[in-house]
Amino acid sequence: MIGVLKSFDPSNGELVGSVESTAISEIEQIVNRAKKAQKAWRILGADKRVDLIEKASQEVGSKSEELAVLLSKEMGKDYRRSTGEVNGVAYGAPYIANEAKRAIEPEQRRGSVIEFDPLGVVAVISPWNYPLAMAVNLMIPALTAGNTVVFKPSEETPLIAQKYVEILNKYLPENVLQIVHGDKEQGQKLVDSDVKMIAFTGSMAAGKDIMKRASGSIKRLVMELGGNDPMIVLPDANLDSAARFAVGSSFENAGQMCTSTERIYVHESIAEAFENRVKEIASYYKIGAWDDNNVNIGPIINDTQRSKIIAHINDAVDKGAKLLLGGENHPEHYIVPTVLSGVNREMLMEHEETFGPVVSISRYSDLDEAIDLANDTIYGLGAVVYGGEDAKNVARQLEAGMVGINSGVGGGDAPWVGAKQSGFGYHGTENGHRQFAQVKVLSN
Repeated sequence: MIGVLKSFDPSNGELVGSVESTAISEIEQIVNRAKKAQKAWRILGADKRVDLIEKASQEVGSKSEELAVLLSKEMGKDYRRSTGEVNGVAYGAPYIANEAKRAIEPEQRRGSVIEFDPLGVVAVISPWNYPLAMAVNLMIPALTAGNTVVFKPSEETPLIAQKYVEILNKYLPENVLQIVHGDKEQGQKLVDSDVKMIAFTGSMAAGKDIMKRASGSIKRLVMELGGNDPMIVLPDANLDSAARFAVGSSFENAGQMCTSTERIYVHESIAEAFENRVKEIASYYKIGAWDDNNVNIGPIINDTQRSKIIAHINDAVDKGAKLLLGGENHPEHYIVPTVLSGVNREMLMEHEETFGPVVSISRYSDLDEAIDLANDTIYGLGAVVYGGEDAKNVARQLEAGMVGINSGVGGGDAPWVGAKQSGFGYHGTENGHRQFAQVKVLSN
């Protein structure tokens, strides 16, 4: 019997809609259909594959308002941010497709030709916080390289994923892109199936489980597994710019972003002024539903995540942190903008990803100590340094795949890459796109 997967508005708990969960027994059949469709998809050629993706993306752009409303209702982010994500996908997917097409063009080397063949069927498993953007970053290079895709979106945001796939499938050949709905059980069954690669963005726990399951048949993996990103503020930093970034990065998408700033280390000589400015900026933020034009912090995706954030805040306060703003009296479905100072290594939020609208501040006197604290984590996705002449030197000492110097991470045409347990492989740019292909060397 096929179940129903219901999707709820995180701002009020009301039902947005539902889709049929994919029967576990059907997943093998879905993968088999994808395997059969892949042969013709490969023969079609990269130029025609990109052309179809471009045409589908034009329709996505023409329906941006409809898609943005659905994304907001289902995930909770405000309409402006949802519109930005939809438009980013509409214009970004063709860009990624063309970039991936260039990446897989044969290379002539002395005595050999290097070709980039499709792998076969790629499983794409994506998160709820950026339900279109994160999926497209993995799905489009996989399709462009000549693979077929079985897409498993988060069970928190199945409706927007379903709508996007329906638009693409107006243009793509049958079974080139298929969708699997469900929770952990469906995801595990997909990983266990005869796919050749798993492209995943999500939690570290899920990533470790995927690695174990993929090891039996040595499936290819590209995974981004979250972070606990530090920020170091040097004594000569532009205090106002650093404070604005600290708040904006910590509160973006209600803090539900893998590269949110989670730990801030500020030099003691400027700490009081920095904390006061952070508190002032943070006090302007307002929580509320997606359709309120004055809102810049939406709801938390579900009660489990909300409870974790509250537990992290309470743990910090119980262990001596000082509440500068918020931290209590959270309305149902929301976390009020919160600023904490005096955070130390005994507190949960120093070691775990809080994933909520919390600014967590610690003071340091010795720069080497601050660098050691920033690096003392199993994560290594992003990091940020604000300061003057020494900022670049500090940035080079931070153990992260992406480091921003007086700015956020991941700007421009750069790969999206995590270090340590935040990443396995990476995506974006020529080398990232090539991970969705098998290298073949033809020698004369």
